[in-house]
Amino acid sequence: MGRVLVVDDEQSMREFLAICLRRAGHEVAVVASAAAAIEHLGGTAVDVVVTDLRMPGELDGLGLLAQIKQRAIDSEVILVTAFATADTAIAAMKQGAYDYLTKPFKVDEITAVIGRAMEKRRLIAENLALKDQVAGRVRLAQLLGRSKAMQKVFELIGKIHSTKTSVLITGESGTGKELVARALHTEGNRSAHGFVAVNCGAIPEELMESELFGHQKGAFTGAYADKPGLFRQASDGTLFLDEIGELSLGLQVKLLRALQERKVKPVGGATELDVDVRVVAATNRDLEAEVARGAFRSDLYYRLNVIEVRLPPLRQRPEDVPLLVDHFIRKFAADQGKEPHRVEPAAMKRLEAYDFPGNVRELENIIERAVALAPGPAIGVDDLPPLRTAAVKQVAVAAVELPDDGVDLDRLVYDFERGIVQKALDRTGGVRKRAAALLGISFRSLRYRLDKLGFDRPAGEPAEDADES
Repeated sequence: MGRVLVVDDEQSMREFLAICLRRAGHEVAVVASAAAAIEHLGGTAVDVVVTDLRMPGELDGLGLLAQIKQRAIDSEVILVTAFATADTAIAAMKQGAYDYLTKPFKVDEITAVIGRAMEKRRLIAENLALKDQVAGRVRLAQLLGRSKAMQKVFELIGKIHSTKTSVLITGESGTGKELVARALHTEGNRSAHGFVAVNCGAIPEELMESELFGHQKGAFTGAYADKPGLFRQASDGTLFLDEIGELSLGLQVKLLRALQERKVKPVGGATELDVDVRVVAATNRDLEAEVARGAFRSDLYYRLNVIEVRLPPLRQRPEDVPLLVDHFIRKFAADQGKEPHRVEPAAMKRLEAYDFPGNVRELENIIERAVALAPGPAIGVDDLPPLRTAAVKQVAVAAVELPDDGVDLDRLVYDFERGIVQKALDRTGGVRKRAAALLGISFRSLRYRLDKLGFDRPAGEPAEDADES
């Protein structure tokens, strides 16, 4: 789904298209003239412009199309008119219109054309992302994202990838912490050397010291030959310590010394060996809380956490779901020897409303399953596993104190409801349809609450509440 601007001097046509396109899941704005459209496009990103051909004023639909192309606005333009001729159709296509429709048209016809225009934009975005990879910019598979949160992550990676500074990557399981570590390595000045990764929770404690620092022959039973250890294997490159919170306190002391002195001492060895390696660590634990309870050394925590890269969970960036879905569809379609699938609107809505406790990794698994099971070229709701939508969370009612002199219950409920609605709007970037899904209510119900709670209605939106049920 995307952002559509409707341009028509007839109010009835504007309202009709707004209702139809909102029901199809699009975010719609309406204006009455080409001049108003240009002003709107100057400050708002729009995926598709649907404009009437004949309109009063200095600019008609073809003039608006010419202005959009001249100003390098990347919106796709669809022209509609009741006065179709072959000459105007040819002129529109030559000037770069995506398509040309004749009134009267069916609702299914215009929604299908808009859907194809959206698909074209997605393909262009994916191609640009691939070009960015070739050019050496940070855009790696599951790290794709157009959300502000992910753009901040990309920006931070761009600032620190070539430093020697230790980095701590934090975030829930499945958010892509190893991908960030690999991005720091491949984008930095150590990319010609090795990237060595180890999961600190997957190796028994009694073997971990040998894995990290190496051992000499005969150091213990089974040490039949010298072993360099991961620090030395990653020499001049990057050592990625995943799940760093799993290390025992004893090993934390030895790791701290290795980081401070840039030397390691193999098990059974008598001398320390110099190492030049950048250490990147990751955890899904709250290490500050671990420090507070004595399970993690504070000095090691501060040594690792010189710079923190915090990855947001997928539920906090739902605008990235369609981009990731497209990426995974193409990946698994290629793996399974199939043509890329498309996702039906109802299925995409289901995915966008889901809270993804397993984050991007869970979405990847869902799409792999869907591509394998979908009988045709479209992925529908039935091809998705049962998904627990972003449903009602437990509210800490017990935390609300009831003073002896009582409370203003209406005001308390009003403030609470307004706060929850505002949080939903903030989390979805102001996209009200997604906010409604997050709150588990219909779009109509959300609009009623927005009016009741005193939220401003977006400019150009019809006053009557008939565009969504």
